Amino acid sequence: QVRLVESGGGLVQAGGSLRLSCAASGPIFSINAMRWYRQAPGKQRELVAGLDNGGSTNYADSVKGRFTISRDNAKNTMYLQMNSLKPEETATYYCHANVFTFGIARAYWGQGTQVTVSS
Repeated sequence: QVRLVESGGGLVQAGGSLRLSCAASGPIFSINAMRWYRQAPGKQRELVAGLDNGGSTNYADSVKGRFTISRDNAKNTMYLQMNSLKPEETATYYCHANVFTFGIARAYWGQGTQVTVSS
C-alpha cells in the first residue's frame, strides 16, 4: 500500500517560515507529478504548488516568490518551503502524488498537516 505522510506543520507568526515534508512509501516504481494543496475551513481545496519529475514547477499566484517546492527523488520525498506566511494561509496542507505502482498509475493523498499563521 502506497502511503503519503506529511509533516512540518505547526503554529507560526505572520511573516514566519515553515518547511513541509511529504514522504512516500510502499511499493513505488516511480513518482510522476507531486503537488501541494491546501484547504481552509469553509473553503475549497486549492492547488498551492506542483512539481513534475522533469523538474518543472508551477505555483498559485498568491504564493509565487514566497513558497518553493522541491523533491528528493532518492528519498521519495517532497518539500514545501514557505516564507513570509500570512494569516489567511492558515489551512490544512495536503500532499498529492501520481505514483506508478504494480503496473498502473494512481493518485494518492496524504492525511494533511495543519498550518496555523497567527497575526
